This record gives sequence, C-alpha cells and structure tokens, in this order.
Amino acid sequence: MKIGIIGSSDSWHCQELQKSWQKQNVQPVFIDPKCLVAILGDGSSVQAQDINLEDMDLLMVRNIPGGSLEQVIFRMDALHQLENGGLRIINTPAAIEKMVDKYYTLSLLEQQGLLVPPTRVMENEVDAMQAFEQLGGDVVLKPLFGSRGVGMVRLSDREVAGRVFHSLETGAYIYYLQKFIPHGNSDLRVLVIGGEYAAAMERVSNSWKTNISQGAGPKAVEMDDEIKKASLIAAQAVGADYCGVDLLRGEDAKLYAIEVNSMPAWQGLQTVTPFNIADRIVTYCIRFR
Repeated sequence: MKIGIIGSSDSWHCQELQKSWQKQNVQPVFIDPKCLVAILGDGSSVQAQDINLEDMDLLMVRNIPGGSLEQVIFRMDALHQLENGGLRIINTPAAIEKMVDKYYTLSLLEQQGLLVPPTRVMENEVDAMQAFEQLGGDVVLKPLFGSRGVGMVRLSDREVAGRVFHSLETGAYIYYLQKFIPHGNSDLRVLVIGGEYAAAMERVSNSWKTNISQGAGPKAVEMDDEIKKASLIAAQAVGADYCGVDLLRGEDAKLYAIEVNSMPAWQGLQTVTPFNIADRIVTYCIRFR
C-alpha cells in the first residue's frame, strides 16, 4: 500500500502517523506541499519530488501552508486534479476548503441548526464599527483563515477598536467579528473520525484564549449527548473524514459551535486520551485501500 502524507517529517503529528502506518507494514512518503508540479496536455498527473502522486493508494493532508492567493489556490487545484483522477484524499479538497474558511464553516453549521455566536463579516471599517456596536461593544476579531488562536484579538474599547479596524482596512483585510461569549476561560475540542465521536478534552486557560498552543491545558472530561451530537452534525456539515470540532459552553449554559479544523492538532488531546489517536485515524484510512 502506497501512502503519501502532505506535511513535514519533522512534525510531531506526521511522525505519529508514520509510526501508526509502520505498524501496518506501510512506510508513508512525506510530500512537501510547496513542491507540487501539475502536468496537463501530455499525460495528466501531479508530481512532487519526482514522485507521481497518482501512483499512491491514499493521500493524507496534514499541512497546506499559507502563501499568496495563487499559491494556495494552485495547491488546492492540484489536490482536486488528483481526486478527480481517482485518488482518495483525506480530508478531501472540498472539505478542506470549507473548514479553512471560518465564515463559510460557521454558515454551514448554522444551516444545520447548531447555535453559533452572533457574528458579522465585512470589508470596510465603517461597517466593522457598526458591527462592533451591534455586538455589544465586546467582540473577538479573528483572521478569516487561521488556526491555534494566532491573530485573535478581543476588543472592548470603542477607540481601540476604531484604530484596529482602520489599520486592517489599509491592508485590505476582511473583518470577522464575533460577540464575546463569557465562557469561564475554557472550551471543548472534540475529535470526530469517520463520522463517529472519537475523543474530547476541555481546554482550560488563564485567559479568554483557550488554544493549547496559546498556553491552555488539556483536561479529561466526559462529554454528554448534546456535545457528541453537535460534533457529529458539524463534521457531517463540512464533509470531514476526520476533524477537530471546537465548541464553547457559555456562562449562559448554551452550547455554541465555533469552528471545525480539517488538520486538527491532537498532541494535547493525546495526553488525556487512553488510546493512540494516530492509530485510530490510520485504522479509518485502511478501509480505503
């Protein structure tokens, strides 16, 4: 079985997946997403590092780095070309495109009946300032594309918000604003694999940011049926083979869906999970050989 992993062999997650594949007597090949070469007109194929990816039995996507709009679109187009040629990709290009975009993801979750934080998305500072007021003057500004809490800012002062919005407009950014939901400095990360609840943790922080990469700590917690159901609905809404679903239990006791991650980190989750998460993901992948 020929397995490709788009990502770096230096990554902890890629190393864990490599160990799990080796347990299946499979040695995966790591592929640098910046080295993709698409060929059309004289034999359609996508290659990387002298490897014809169409010869793979399965391709796992662990990292699609940022770059220019053209670079990102090309990388996704190359994945679509491979998938259209019959290669099974996990997660699929369409699912990745949905999950990488916080606005699009949230719209899909809301359409499926999940409760989401009051949110406004716009292009100019005038509308952003109006949204700031509409959302109660206490908002979280997030990058439309991003992960691990990088670039998130909480704004609760009108003058500061105005300055931030003005700075962003000069850089042609999108304003993605969410009403701040008091949550006791904790939230939930649920891992869904193959349409089934797999594992979960509570992330507890000393600040409102609850990402493990931002200093929050993982805590084992028993998930109730409401949380499990919401997670499965979220994964299905974006068409994920596996994903990390972020949920938040507000101080109002309501459960809010925040986002879904197509390349979820599970290093923190692994510390409070009794089974090997990479093994579980690989076991799911094997059914497509």
